[in-house]
Amino acid sequence: MQNLFHSIYSIFNVLFSLPEHLIEPIGFLPDFLKEALIDSLNLVPFLFVVFLLIEIIEQYFAKKKHLLVFFMKKVGPVFGSLFASIPQCGFSVIASTLYVRRILSRGTLLAVYIATSDEAIPVLIADPSKVYLILPIVLVKIILAVATGYIVDIFITYKAKEPSVEELKIPVEKEIKEEEGCCHHKLSDATKTKDFWLHPLKHTLNIFIFILIVSVILGFVIDKVGTEENLAKYCLMNSPIQPILVSFVGLIPNCAISVMLTILFLKHTISFGSLIAGLSTSGGLGLLVLFNKNHDKKDTALILTILVVISSIAGLIFQYNIFHINNLFKLIGIQL
Repeated sequence: MQNLFHSIYSIFNVLFSLPEHLIEPIGFLPDFLKEALIDSLNLVPFLFVVFLLIEIIEQYFAKKKHLLVFFMKKVGPVFGSLFASIPQCGFSVIASTLYVRRILSRGTLLAVYIATSDEAIPVLIADPSKVYLILPIVLVKIILAVATGYIVDIFITYKAKEPSVEELKIPVEKEIKEEEGCCHHKLSDATKTKDFWLHPLKHTLNIFIFILIVSVILGFVIDKVGTEENLAKYCLMNSPIQPILVSFVGLIPNCAISVMLTILFLKHTISFGSLIAGLSTSGGLGLLVLFNKNHDKKDTALILTILVVISSIAGLIFQYNIFHINNLFKLIGIQL
């Protein structure tokens, strides 16, 4: 048994050292580009395994959409935030589709957006040295999502316009099936055998490209400005403006945004508070569905305003350790 583990360990060492052995001898590539290529390629096996597991989760819940709708209507923000925290594509899209039909409350929709993990968790899982960050990120986002959801449902009294009669004639299940998740992935395809392998491969390739692009740009900028500390100054590190700006960046409906924010944090360019602010507004493609299908534009503006304000406040609280909240994680050995 010991020999077996030793053999597996040796194989993994060879696989993970392969990008470095192949890329390092290429003399005409600048160092920052070599480093970006090596780091990005090393993440690919981890990313594929993670997205394969996510595909299994999606296949399981694709057959139980009626249960999701039932629990989200009954339990609201609690169920919505807990389920949205699981890394998967499509849940914020489903939540937005249900909200546009006025099946969900505004608070539940906001809870889903705030808790949505998007691509931040897979990127952190792919880097074993940063896995410990997943707990504080997910925990903070769930608590923030639940609190925001119930406060909004209790105190925000603006009543959004009901959908038209023609829209109500379309069955909810059919409308959800017609929506797309990431990588132009039809939500109705989650149970098809071909997509079990195809979607994780496409997703891995897309995220690899995002990571590579961000890493190359960051490497180039750091090469010009000198150090990561200098870059952090240009990015307003420790300034109260940074979490607010990052919360607006998070509104861009693309999974590349959460990848970019996570890498910026890992490169010590944005603070943990700014990361929380950006990831809390990053509702993925669900925001795109809201923009396109919610005909009450005042309601959409209200949702986005609440999302930015709450996320910015949360970011500032963690950036300046207000109420000494960061010290709670020190008790379990996590330094933010």
